[in-house]
Amino acid sequence: MDLLEKINSKKAVIGVVGLGYVGLPLLMEFVEQGFHTLGFDIDQRKVSKLNAGQSYIKHIDEQRVKKVRDTRLFEATNDFTRIKDTDCILICVPTPLTKHREPDISYISNTAEILSKHIRKGQLIVLESSTYPGTTEEVLKPILEKSGLTGDRDFWVAFSPEREDPNNPKYNTRTIPKVVGANTEYARQLVVALYEKVIVKTVPVSSSQTAEATKLLENIFRSVNIALVNEMKMILDRMGIDVWEVINAAATKPFGFMPFYPGPGLGGHCIPIDPFYLTWKAREFEMNTRFIELAGEVNTFMPHWVVNRIIDALNEHEKSIKGSKILLLGAAYKKDIDDPRESPSFKLIEIMLEKGAEVDYNDPLIPELPEMRMYDIKKKSVELTAENLAQYDCVLISTDHSVYDWDFIVKHAQLVVDTRNATANVLANRDKIVKA
Repeated sequence: MDLLEKINSKKAVIGVVGLGYVGLPLLMEFVEQGFHTLGFDIDQRKVSKLNAGQSYIKHIDEQRVKKVRDTRLFEATNDFTRIKDTDCILICVPTPLTKHREPDISYISNTAEILSKHIRKGQLIVLESSTYPGTTEEVLKPILEKSGLTGDRDFWVAFSPEREDPNNPKYNTRTIPKVVGANTEYARQLVVALYEKVIVKTVPVSSSQTAEATKLLENIFRSVNIALVNEMKMILDRMGIDVWEVINAAATKPFGFMPFYPGPGLGGHCIPIDPFYLTWKAREFEMNTRFIELAGEVNTFMPHWVVNRIIDALNEHEKSIKGSKILLLGAAYKKDIDDPRESPSFKLIEIMLEKGAEVDYNDPLIPELPEMRMYDIKKKSVELTAENLAQYDCVLISTDHSVYDWDFIVKHAQLVVDTRNATANVLANRDKIVKA
């Protein structure tokens, strides 16, 4: 039986490498559609939890994980020799930036090196990690060919960008259309057939490079528009105009306008990172990405602008930021998730500490700040009580979790700097609120 027949009959074994925010939901979709699966991760803690039917990601329900485990169609492992037991391998590993804001594809290349020792003839390898156009063909395939096998003959490669939006109430892994691209007709048939079994709609494109560029465009679009409203926020703040009121009024136009909202900076695993992947790749073709880079400059500056607003607000209270006690609310990169990746909260804390402030944080979903790619801030979440709020010179709203009681917070805080318009409906004590 060839691989296409295996996929269509659901007899193909699916391997997912990287069991994080992207890989785990995807793997569970395959299990729920009746595929045998193997989940690979180097983190033994994750492997043990999954095999015990436990979730380590807040928005992924533990009962669902347990149900998947109980089907006996799934097993997690850190034994990569078992790659040979799979038919289709989906790579879902991080693609961060270096400290010089250049692509760090070491997770992809290291994974490919491991796979090259264990792959066999007849397998399909799909890269899902966001990256620059050409990675699948120019990086992944040559490393896999160290196995002695030849790509597009002995095995096939494809690219299908992840489109996860954690905790989105409207869309999930299964209901978000899946772009798939490959550079041979048979590989394209394989990857379309594979994802059609678990995703409501597949969107085939002509090459892996096209699929890679699609993901970058999606997030560059968001980055540029967020930069635009962030710049509008800074301009309108100087004019004494509320940018949130302006956006809400503009959003009533039924055509030609799509609302984007400002914030303290970009966060998450895609939007702050993906634009720089295209910027870096464009240099190979002697092209400058001035529009994209300008958006990056604006968004990168936002934490500094927010801290300057804190300085001005404290000054109005005859206080200096040096020596002031500041409580930051929300360490996650967006509301109601426990994901701190690239969260602007870390940069805000760093800047305030550098300026001599005493900084604490509260986040009910992140009890302790984890070590991050560029930060190692050792702090634990403080309790949000009336007494605690009152002792801080300023409370900074960085992430607007739904569990926060904004009336309570504003009532007991001395000063609130709000970067998310979270306090829009607070009626009492509005003289304490500064928008940033």
